[in-house]
Amino acid sequence: ELIGLAETGLRDCLPQLDIGDAFQILRKPALLPPLGSNSTDTEASADAQAARQDLLDILSEDAALMSDSPETGFAPWSLRYSGHQFGTWAGQLGDARVISVLVTPHPSDPDLTYELQLKGAGRTPFSRSADGLAVLRSSIREFLGAEAINALQIPTTRSLSLISLPSLPVAREREESACILTWVAPSFMRIGSFEAFNGPSNMFFFGGGQQDPDWEGLRVLGEWVAKRVLRLEAANQGRAWGKELVMEVARRNAEMVAGCQVYGFMHGVMNTDNISVLGLTIDYGPYAFMDVFDPYHICNHTDQEGRYAYKYQPNMIIYACRHLLNTLSPLIGAESVLGNKPVGPGWMQGVSDETIAEWGEKGKESREEMEVLIQTTCSVEYGRLMKKCLALRRQEKSDENHLVQPLLDIMAEHKLDFHATFRKLSFFKPSLLTSSPADPNPNQNVLEKFISDLLDLSPEGRSMDHTKATNDWMAWFRSTLGGFLAPSKW
Repeated sequence: ELIGLAETGLRDCLPQLDIGDAFQILRKPALLPPLGSNSTDTEASADAQAARQDLLDILSEDAALMSDSPETGFAPWSLRYSGHQFGTWAGQLGDARVISVLVTPHPSDPDLTYELQLKGAGRTPFSRSADGLAVLRSSIREFLGAEAINALQIPTTRSLSLISLPSLPVAREREESACILTWVAPSFMRIGSFEAFNGPSNMFFFGGGQQDPDWEGLRVLGEWVAKRVLRLEAANQGRAWGKELVMEVARRNAEMVAGCQVYGFMHGVMNTDNISVLGLTIDYGPYAFMDVFDPYHICNHTDQEGRYAYKYQPNMIIYACRHLLNTLSPLIGAESVLGNKPVGPGWMQGVSDETIAEWGEKGKESREEMEVLIQTTCSVEYGRLMKKCLALRRQEKSDENHLVQPLLDIMAEHKLDFHATFRKLSFFKPSLLTSSPADPNPNQNVLEKFISDLLDLSPEGRSMDHTKATNDWMAWFRSTLGGFLAPSKW
């Protein structure tokens, strides 16, 4: 049963897809049906019904797109990758419940392709003991979460469809019904995709299946990602691409996580197999948006140590990119020895273990440069987006220390709702600060009323020290905004 189709995802990624009468069947989104409306829509044409049924068959795994052409042959596939999970090497992982069914070019840019993946479509070669299914509840959360993040202009995978399988039971904490989510992205390659070809050596881990290093596979994957996914100028001009690939992945993910911090989004499971090479927010599991502001908030109940708490998300991008650098370091070192030329087929043939180790150490020399890039990019993007959130006309280097952090401190101390506070601040007017606190101020009562409304947003209102909270807000408005900032800033 088709229960969801993302109009924006369809428009942006697959405008050429014929969905037939799907939207007519789903009807327009509404909280309630129109009053007095008992009439049914005009029946769609046979062609429109057939197109919708084809869509339903393919995206529910009732049918498969396949080709046996020698040049373009394909069938549904799942991706193999490895990864570090919660700071521990987990070995080989892979798409345990995700099946890719198609890669298709965008009609406005033939070099831009979109891959369609079915999540919850059943077992794959990487399912191990799992059932490969997804439940309706979590699928709806993921469908909505991805499109909400896109609306906030944070890079993300996109949602396409939701197909409910009401007669297929799924055993979780309780019995639920199954659902298949179709999501779309230019690529689903992850940092873990590279780790599958060159994981950490001499490490014991539970699970198993990790293969020995495949140097040729690492080169082929890297060239594909550098040329076709990231479109790196160096790779497409025949220059060394290894270091540039790492830096580009680092830059993209730094910008992505800055957006997450500004809008209070917490991913919950930022393992290396969940970090996209395109810097997309990917795999919406136990995600959450911040409610009462707490920089140490943990949205994943399995994250007992708080590794992926809101405050530490930028650190986790650094951690993940370190492992990407480690994986590619022998290749980067080899390119350096070759005089900034790319490695070619068979680049590891006859190379001794000692030379591989030397190349690896040479490649890791870029670590500090990469970390500085992530920190700088994240800081600049965070400042740019916070400027928008606070409706500032211009940005100062000292904004984060003198404006943003004191604001977040007030929100944390007095347990204020993160999003509701920013929403209320959008009604603030600099005219409230025109008089000195020592002067009779006709706006004083108005400002106090504004602060009172801010405090009413806290669910902890009964236990709050209202006097201190009011004084803290008054100091922030008067000192930070009234003193540090000129009215022309707004």
